[in-house]
Amino acid sequence: MLVLWSLLAALVQAAPGDVRTFKAPHAVTARLRIHGSTDIENFAAVIADYQRLRPGTEIEYADLVAQDIYRRHLQARAGGRAGADLLISSGMDLQTKLANDGHALAHRSAATAGLPAWSQWRHEAFGISYEPVVIVYNKRLLPPGKVPRTRRELLALLRDPAAGLAGKVGTYDVSRSSVGYLLATQDHQLGSMAGALQAALGANRVRLEERTGPLLDRVARGELALAYNVLGSYAQARVDAGAPLGIVLPEDYTLVLLRTALIPRGAPNAGEAGRFLDYLLSPRGQALLARQVGLQPIRAADGAPLAPHARDGARVRALRPIPLGPGLLVYLDALKRRQFLEAWRSTVQPGRKEAADAP
Repeated sequence: MLVLWSLLAALVQAAPGDVRTFKAPHAVTARLRIHGSTDIENFAAVIADYQRLRPGTEIEYADLVAQDIYRRHLQARAGGRAGADLLISSGMDLQTKLANDGHALAHRSAATAGLPAWSQWRHEAFGISYEPVVIVYNKRLLPPGKVPRTRRELLALLRDPAAGLAGKVGTYDVSRSSVGYLLATQDHQLGSMAGALQAALGANRVRLEERTGPLLDRVARGELALAYNVLGSYAQARVDAGAPLGIVLPEDYTLVLLRTALIPRGAPNAGEAGRFLDYLLSPRGQALLARQVGLQPIRAADGAPLAPHARDGARVRALRPIPLGPGLLVYLDALKRRQFLEAWRSTVQPGRKEAADAP
């Protein structure tokens, strides 16, 4: 089963920056260019289904990390070039900043009108799915009795010399990963032990990655015993494919991240982008995102808005959705970001000196 999972993982992973053109099944009547942070192989099923409804639409999809989606849009605008028609990103803070800075077109439709208030902002940034942020562990390396269910238990495990976790724990490199940065800053706002937990990760020589996939690969292979603050949909896909992974929704609080769509101002094909967005929010699109991509839907099968929920109903009260809105802009301030990264490096990467990059 592990061999099967390894083969599947190799097939579905695309390198950041990969671009694929999905030819229109019929004569081309419309074009759509998407920059997205969802793996291209997973999102291909969504594009294929949309083309069944609109067979004259040719779609180009670029698989990018959230920071590159943000930067490429700004570079295109600064250079007077046409950029993407639709941005779909797990970096919901960067999407909010684009909207706040006047880079988004408003879009109103029956599909967007039914969204929960916390999942859309100013009719410009829209959550298309949400996913819990979880702890993932290797079942062969971490026995059930040692699996941490809260951050306090994780901290105690990291501080236990007998646990043998030095060099065996992973998380995002928040200086390179915009999603990792967002989650780390949310931890500091919600949890009183965020600083101590970061210091314990640093003391255990935490292994850092920019994307979720490589972290999960290393846990599945046994190079790491566990990974902290990773996207639940990617982890669940690995589990469903047979990887020896366990998933924990922390019982003190579980952050819920929105995958967010935005139509950029100046999009050459804004009308088609709006139609694609409405499809993603339709019952058909939401069902496909859940079934084929493994993303938790924002809306139920009948089109009604959903409140965040988990598969384990006993933990519903621990979920903390990150709402779209100006609160996400606080840690994108240049000074605030530099100060946060300096403090993060001093605990997670003691001794390393590096300038903080702009988002």
